[in-house]
Amino acid sequence: MKRSASAVWRGDLKSGRGTISTESTVLKDTQYSFGTRFENGPGTNPEELIGAAHAGCYSMAFSAELGKAGFKAEQITTTATVNFENHPQTGWTVTKIHLDCIAKIPGIDVAKFAAIADGAKKGCPISRLLAAAEITLDAKLV
Repeated sequence: MKRSASAVWRGDLKSGRGTISTESTVLKDTQYSFGTRFENGPGTNPEELIGAAHAGCYSMAFSAELGKAGFKAEQITTTATVNFENHPQTGWTVTKIHLDCIAKIPGIDVAKFAAIADGAKKGCPISRLLAAAEITLDAKLV
């Protein structure tokens, strides 16, 4: 299985502009720029897209692991916060990703929930891809 996305950039770093599109067209000519990445301009940025991918992947991985253990989630809500820091030696780097997960899972106890949540973090394909960054998890059962 292969998935693809594309980006077009025009101009220099600070005044240039670009667009990002996905094969599925969910994103089509979505704007990104220096302002959307390093300031608060309208549009997206690579780190935000990484966060969305990680949150979505983790939620699915958690659901799969719950299913293997005989549980079915009513709802899993995950937010991924991506830290993008400028280090003197390496330059701009994604250093940490923190996953905040709130889940409603009938019939599960807290210890089993925590073990499955942590296992999903380790097994999530995007977590494995991004393993160079510190990945932390705060999972809450409601």
